[in-house]
Amino acid sequence: MSVDSPASPPGHFPIVGATRDEVREFVAALGARPYHADQVLRWVYRGRAAGFEAMTDLAKPLRATLAQRAVVFTSAVQRMEESADGTRKLLVGLADGAAVEAVVIPEGRRHTVCVSTQVGCAIGCVFCASGLGGLVRDLSHGEIVEQVLHAQGLLPPEEKLTNVVVMGIGEPLMNYAALVRALRVLMAPWGLALSPRRITVSTVGIAARIRQLADEGLGVNLAVSLHASDDLTRQRLVPHAQPLQHVVAAARHYRHATGREVTFEYVLVRDINDSAADAQGLAEWVGREPILVNLLPLNPVEGLAWQEPPAERAERFAAELRRRHVRVQLRKRRGADIAGACGQLRRRARDEARPST
Repeated sequence: MSVDSPASPPGHFPIVGATRDEVREFVAALGARPYHADQVLRWVYRGRAAGFEAMTDLAKPLRATLAQRAVVFTSAVQRMEESADGTRKLLVGLADGAAVEAVVIPEGRRHTVCVSTQVGCAIGCVFCASGLGGLVRDLSHGEIVEQVLHAQGLLPPEEKLTNVVVMGIGEPLMNYAALVRALRVLMAPWGLALSPRRITVSTVGIAARIRQLADEGLGVNLAVSLHASDDLTRQRLVPHAQPLQHVVAAARHYRHATGREVTFEYVLVRDINDSAADAQGLAEWVGREPILVNLLPLNPVEGLAWQEPPAERAERFAAELRRRHVRVQLRKRRGADIAGACGQLRRRARDEARPST
């Protein structure tokens, strides 16, 4: 599926991402009343309106003025691919011509969207397509929220998004201010009114930012990508990673300070971090904490040599953790037939757009 939409004109007020007070101030400057701002926000976040013409309880002259002075979305879905397992991956084009990815994952009554926070990534995980080409720029808080709304717009009217995971392209805690503001919009009563228990921020582990996030009063869940049980292997897989000692200590602090769930994410890479000794080391980092370990078999990326372990080896790794009383989930690969790993659709679209020589 391909959806084309022009980028928003420069100078237009972006509705998505703005606070209720900011929208009220904007409509007041147009001569409208505060309740008109509330109507606009209801249409955007609850009514799934992509433009002002759909906001039928606003007077036509106000709708026309809003269309001249404001914009609902600054981004557009340029491409969508759907997997046989129901996973849908969106390529979201931004106003400056860059693009990011969002993924919608159905699981029974749950609809989870995974969103990006940066164009590209500076972390450099060696098995991930997101960082190929490095970091281009941070997303604005509005661009982060827009991905959630684009995903919501794919669902039937009687269904809604239940979970948001900030785990797409980029390292969320390296775009901290935009991340926090986007989360506040998603949780606001006038926004999507999502429960913080339905939101998870995933990070490779920026210890100081994890501690700062614990003090924000957001109460969202935290997922920390370890990918190794020793620093040498971790640096091999995640070249710019901070030491495990600092990252794990910050994760434990977050759990105790917020009372929210903390998980350790661990991508299993064949013959690199998938041995019984690796599992034993990971169990030691978990210790007695009620931390869930999410095991994710590698989603291979074309052009990279890293491979997923055989299924039986992944099962043995999980069994070793359980034997040591660690809570563990061995996740299924999702969207493999549509290049489901982060960054692959963006990379393919970019390659297709290059002129052949």
